[in-house]
Amino acid sequence: MSAIRLLDIRETPLSVDEVVAAVQDAAAGGTAFFAGTVRDHDRAQDGAESKAVTALSYSAHPSALERLREVMEKIAADIPVVALAAVHRVGDLAIGDHAVVVAAAAPHRGEAFEACRRLIDDLKHEVPIWKHQHFADGTSEWVGAC
Repeated sequence: MSAIRLLDIRETPLSVDEVVAAVQDAAAGGTAFFAGTVRDHDRAQDGAESKAVTALSYSAHPSALERLREVMEKIAADIPVVALAAVHRVGDLAIGDHAVVVAAAAPHRGEAFEACRRLIDDLKHEVPIWKHQHFADGTSEWVGAC
């Protein structure tokens, strides 16, 4: 049985409960999750001070779901996990919305923390999902995941 229990990119709001429930397993001694939330400010890519964010949207390349599966398969091959789950949102999001939720369950907490941390980090670096944020000063920028 595959350790990948939930894998999706969707336009609808994300549920932490759904993701955590997907990795529940009697063999898991530890479960870790991360929820990435849209905040009301961000540092511009040019390194300037934080700027107020008024709107944000995510777009995904058609290959994003397959790339996410590859990321999760690699983690499952490298770390003794029982279950993994990852869901990323696309479309327009509001301040406070969950943009991404990931979870990992493993026999021990250290493995669960390691797998969860790697899942969110590798997702952000390897899955082609881009953020378009609009700032209160009228400027905007695209932030690439790859």
